[in-house]
Amino acid sequence: MNGIRSFIAFDIEDPKIIRNIENVQSMILRTGADLKLVKPQNIHITIKFLGNILPSQIDEIYNEMKNVDFKPFQIEIKGVGVFPNVRRISVIWAGIGRGSDELRNIFNQLEPRLWKLGFKKEMKEFSPHLTIARVRTSRRRDELIRCLKEVEDYEFGVIEARCLRLKRSILKPNGPTYLTLRERCP
Repeated sequence: MNGIRSFIAFDIEDPKIIRNIENVQSMILRTGADLKLVKPQNIHITIKFLGNILPSQIDEIYNEMKNVDFKPFQIEIKGVGVFPNVRRISVIWAGIGRGSDELRNIFNQLEPRLWKLGFKKEMKEFSPHLTIARVRTSRRRDELIRCLKEVEDYEFGVIEARCLRLKRSILKPNGPTYLTLRERCP
């Protein structure tokens, strides 16, 4: 058994924000770039990717999630950018304005708790975002860059972050399916 592929995240469930993300996705798709869009029901803000965990670890992780101190807070989803850079785009993301400090605080509380359970520490600084597409090749890169420039200040809206969730990712040929294993709502 390979374990349960999992991560900790806040889901994006607001229909207006989902529609705004789909709007930007359709704009970048029209460039003809070689993209794999993230399905609307899969849009989320990852706090920590855990990799494969054992069923026995689910409650251990959840216990650590319950010790994270946070109250519901507002997250402003605003702006579009790329990782790692425009010369070699691999991920297109929607950014976080207001609420990014709270997300960092949650990450900073969880990270040492998860390390104590045997998970690797992140080597990169935590950068709150929502992945909306992955770029497979450099086909029509210039058109894509022009389009991204047009939407770089796009305002998607504001959500209330309430429930931190331990998610399972089931990889399938037509894209992953995410299931909630546990949720911690203040």
